[in-house]
Amino acid sequence: MFRRTSSEPETPTTYEKAGGKGRPTPTRKEAEAAARARAKVPRTRKEQAAAQRAARGEASRSMREAMKTGDDRYLPSRDRGPVRRFIRDFVDSRFSFIELMVPLLIVSMVLGYSGNRDMVQLGNTVLFTTLLVIVVDIVMLRFRLRRELARRFPGEPTKGTTLYAAMRSLQMKFLRLPKAQVKIGEKLPETYR
Repeated sequence: MFRRTSSEPETPTTYEKAGGKGRPTPTRKEAEAAARARAKVPRTRKEQAAAQRAARGEASRSMREAMKTGDDRYLPSRDRGPVRRFIRDFVDSRFSFIELMVPLLIVSMVLGYSGNRDMVQLGNTVLFTTLLVIVVDIVMLRFRLRRELARRFPGEPTKGTTLYAAMRSLQMKFLRLPKAQVKIGEKLPETYR
């Protein structure tokens, strides 16, 4: 039950319970003093500002961590809930031509400013083809997403889901926040409740 933690002479402090917390239990006096210190209201404006800064810093840290892990408790309200989580996973699990939009737009812009008439025409063709493919991809995404939402979340409102999915799919995968939790082609779980 008890094990020795060091090779020092036997004293009551050198033994520790296996799996214990590794520190002594505070006395009642110490625990009450710590509770009073936590409950103490700041008296000056400087103390209030410091307390507010600390609270904002903690909230910001927990939100940043949630953006990496996908923890629903600390996400912003626009990203919260099982429907939004499913939409994120649905968009992240499929390859989308929309992700190639930014590189293709840069290529078309460079070709447009090249000065060569043939290159400018090629740049315009790349630009309009990219825009056409994006529109078709968003329309296909909308129909597939609505069908899956109706199957998985019957009775849930679908207002704003297409815009949420389209805005997420317009971003390159490594820039998306909250971070992608599934890989491309990965099968999604049946329940998100």
